[in-house]
Amino acid sequence: MTPVSTRTYLRRRHGRPTAVLGAAVLALGLAACAPGSTGGEEGGTETEASDVETDVAAMGDVTLTVWDQEVRGGQDEQIEELNAAFMEQYPNVTIERDSRSFNDLRQTLRRAITGDAAPDVVQANNGRTDMGQFVQAGLLRPLDGYAEVYGWTERFPESVRALASYTEDGATFGEGHLYGLAQVGEVVGVWYSKSKLDGLGLEIPTTTEEFEAALEAARESGDLPIQFGNLDGWPGIHDFGFVQNQYVSREEIRDLGFGREGASWTSEANVTAAETFTDWVESDYFTEGFNGLGYDPAWQAFADGEGTFLVAGTWLLADLEAAMGEDLGFFLPPVGPSGEQAVTGGTGLPFAITEASENPDVAAAYIDFITSEDAMTAIADAGNLPVVDADPSAVDGAQAEVFQAWETAGEQDALVPYLDYATPDSYDLLTAQVKALGGGSTSSEEFLDALESEYTSFTSENTGG
Repeated sequence: MTPVSTRTYLRRRHGRPTAVLGAAVLALGLAACAPGSTGGEEGGTETEASDVETDVAAMGDVTLTVWDQEVRGGQDEQIEELNAAFMEQYPNVTIERDSRSFNDLRQTLRRAITGDAAPDVVQANNGRTDMGQFVQAGLLRPLDGYAEVYGWTERFPESVRALASYTEDGATFGEGHLYGLAQVGEVVGVWYSKSKLDGLGLEIPTTTEEFEAALEAARESGDLPIQFGNLDGWPGIHDFGFVQNQYVSREEIRDLGFGREGASWTSEANVTAAETFTDWVESDYFTEGFNGLGYDPAWQAFADGEGTFLVAGTWLLADLEAAMGEDLGFFLPPVGPSGEQAVTGGTGLPFAITEASENPDVAAAYIDFITSEDAMTAIADAGNLPVVDADPSAVDGAQAEVFQAWETAGEQDALVPYLDYATPDSYDLLTAQVKALGGGSTSSEEFLDALESEYTSFTSENTGG
C-alpha cells in the first residue's frame, strides 16, 4: 500500500519524481528450524487480518509515540522526512519521536515498554538478547495479520522477514511470527580513502594476503592502518567478526550466530581468527588504545584523514560521504583461507509494535508508510541503504559502491549474522571478551573458552536452538 501523498511530498521535497528501484537480493541462511509491568501472554496479542483497521483518518486524534535509534545525519534526515509526510497525510495523528543512540536505546527500552507510558512503536535489536526476550515476555505484538493486509509478505523477501521472526516462546529465531519490519539493509565492510590507497600504489585488496600487505604498507608510510574505537563495546564485535569472516566458513558463522546446537567457538578456524585479531593488535594495525576511544570520535577521525581503512557498517554512508566526498570508497571483506566471501550484515533494527500500544492499527499503518516503495527512495535520497529496491545504477559515488556490495553479498549468499544474535547473554559477553582480547588481558584460548562455555550452556537448554 503506497500512500499517494507520500509520493507528492517527496517530489516537492527533492525536486524530482521518485523511482521504484530494482529489488535487491538478500540470501541470509537461517535456521530451518497488555499494558503494565508484566507484559501480555507469551508471544504477545495477535491481531487477525480480518480485524485490522486501515482508515487512519477515521480513527480520531491519535498521538503515536515512536522510539528509534536513527540519530546519524542521513538516518535522522530520512525518518524526520517520513514522519512529517505521515502527519501531512494524516493530520489527526501526532508523532512524538524519542530518538536515542543504539546503546541508550538498548539500556532503556525494556524499562520503557513495561512502564505505564510505553511507546507505541520501537526499534528493537533483532537478537535473542532483546527482541527474543521481549517476545518471550509478551511485550511485542505479532504482525502477521498486518503483514497480510499490507502485503509485506509479498514486498519483503522471507530472508528479511525472518530476521524479525520468532516462535511465541522466543526460543527459535528465524521462523514463527513476524515481530518487526526493517527499513534498511546493512553490511559491515571496509571504508577507505581512495587517495591514500592510490598513494600507496595499491588496488582494492580482495584477499586476506593482499589486505594484510596493504595494512603493512600503510603502517610503513606512517599512517594508521585501521581506525578503530571500541569504548562503546559493540564495534569490537564487528571488527572481530570481520577477521573471523576471513577464516571461518559462512555456515559455521551462521550456526554460531543463530545459536544452533552443535556449533563450536573452539574450532580450529575460530582459533586462527582469534589469534589473527591479536596479531593485528600487536602489529599496531588498529588505533592505539582503541578500547578507550568512542565509536563516533573514531569514524570522525577517519573522515578527517586519520587512517587508511575503517571497518564499519554501511550506516555511516551519509556522514562519511558528506565529510570525504569523492575520496570515500567501500569494499566487502577480503576472501581469506576459508575460501569464500563472508559478510556480516542483514537488516537494520526492525520497527515493532509494543503490546502496551493503545493504537496498534495506527502503529501498523505508520510502519507500512515508512517501509513503502516511496519511503525506500527517501532512504536512498538521504544517503542510506534501503533494505529492498536498492539499485546501484540509480546512485553514484560511494553510495553506488555500497548498493553494489549489498547486491553482491546477496547474489553470492555471503551474508552472515551478527554474532550477538545467538543467546540472551551474547551481547554483553562478546563486548567484554573482545575488549579483553584486544586489550591483552585475556588470551585467545581464554577468549574462546569463555564464549564456548556460555554458548553450549544455552544451546543445550534451549530446545529451539
